[in-house]
Amino acid sequence: MDAFFKTVGKVLDWFEVAILSIGVFILAALLIANVIARNFFRSIYYAEELSMILVIIITFVGLSYAVRKARHIRMGAIFDALNPKVQKIALYVIAGYSAFIMFFMSYYAYHYVATARMTMQVTASLRIPYWMIIVIVIVGFFMAGVQYIRTIIKNIYEDEVWLSPEQQSEYEAEG
Repeated sequence: MDAFFKTVGKVLDWFEVAILSIGVFILAALLIANVIARNFFRSIYYAEELSMILVIIITFVGLSYAVRKARHIRMGAIFDALNPKVQKIALYVIAGYSAFIMFFMSYYAYHYVATARMTMQVTASLRIPYWMIIVIVIVGFFMAGVQYIRTIIKNIYEDEVWLSPEQQSEYEAEG
């Protein structure tokens, strides 16, 4: 079973990195091309809309990636000053609360997407149904919640303190 979770983790990691890398590259290329086009020809009419879509995708795929790699905001100075047993307890509470918030936000995002779908709203330039763009919000929040649950599970089975399923704490005892 452990091999299965490692394989799924690697596939998800590859997928997230690919989406983030390609998304940032396309966003940068699009914005540069639009600046050049605006100065010499005419602006690319869909550049702002596509940029907005890419920023939404990058943000919510990046949310899950940040939790997986423990690159989210945390109180490192306070956390590192605690002894490892207290760190573990704090991590259970923090990861559990964070998972709850992520699943709660995913639930509300689902209702928002359902409402957006019923209104049949489309983007101005590309005429893409708005709900199809923001569905990534549900996925991003849900996957971040899953990563927090994975963090709790990793800390239950490991003696060391793990900040995420893939990042062990940098705490080193003095002495």
